[in-house]
Amino acid sequence: MLASDSPARTNPVMVLIKGLRVYQWSKNLLLFAALIFAQEVFRPEQLVPSVLAFFSFCLAASATYLFNDIQDIEKDRAHPKKRHRPIASGEMPLGVAWALLIALFAGSCVLAWLVRPAFLPMVFAYIGLTLSYSLFLKHMMIVDVMVLALGFVVRAIAGAVAINVQFSNWLVVCTLFLALFLGFSKRRHEITLLEDGAESHRAVLSEYSVQYLDQLILIVAGGAILTYTIYTCSPDVVQRLHTDKLYLTLPYVLFGIFRYLHLIHHKTGGGDPSRTLVTDKPLILTVLLWGGTCIGIIYAGRVAAGL
Repeated sequence: MLASDSPARTNPVMVLIKGLRVYQWSKNLLLFAALIFAQEVFRPEQLVPSVLAFFSFCLAASATYLFNDIQDIEKDRAHPKKRHRPIASGEMPLGVAWALLIALFAGSCVLAWLVRPAFLPMVFAYIGLTLSYSLFLKHMMIVDVMVLALGFVVRAIAGAVAINVQFSNWLVVCTLFLALFLGFSKRRHEITLLEDGAESHRAVLSEYSVQYLDQLILIVAGGAILTYTIYTCSPDVVQRLHTDKLYLTLPYVLFGIFRYLHLIHHKTGGGDPSRTLVTDKPLILTVLLWGGTCIGIIYAGRVAAGL
């Protein structure tokens, strides 16, 4: 037999990376928000729990992705892109997927307990919310996207619980609006990608239309911008962070949202927010500049206050 006739060998490492959706771990960077805004970035006793919390959520997220892929195996096989997922394509046997799922869940719980016992319920809340979505909530119009958005809110709050600090209510609301923006954008992409086959892949898509989603996207985008602006100018935040200059980060937020809208409408993007975040260079640069500017402003305020 010629070498070219032999079946292609599957790289088990790549199958594992694809199956666990490692690139989706970028969503869990939200757990570090509390660390930044609580001015605890340079304190090892706080940084270590945040890192452990991040990996705890990464393991939990991968476990739920495996569960979702097991549940949707037949539908994924009919999807132009999802059919290449390891479980749908047969690269990862179901028995291996279940074993990985259990191991990841156990590892997540162990890490959560090491962070602090109060952090473990946050992991359970995230897993419960995600599993509920996979089993039945994803079939309910509007609720499906709201549940996805609440997953981001749980991450944001969990980051604060991990280091035992208070998280601003305004930042929680801003996180909710931004997550809704990403969720509705994802639904829009699914409709435009699948067209007439959208309903067969996900029944709830029949309840949406591109025009309706465009209206929802604009509403929640405006909400995200407004709440972030209020947060940066809030007297409580100014007093706590010892600076009234956080509003200078608003241009990054505006550009990031405008860039994402551009990708949705002109480059058929928005189908996978995590992949977009790690592949679109303007967005990557914007996030890095936003984070660096936030840290610079916050710690400049501490220095000015003599702390």
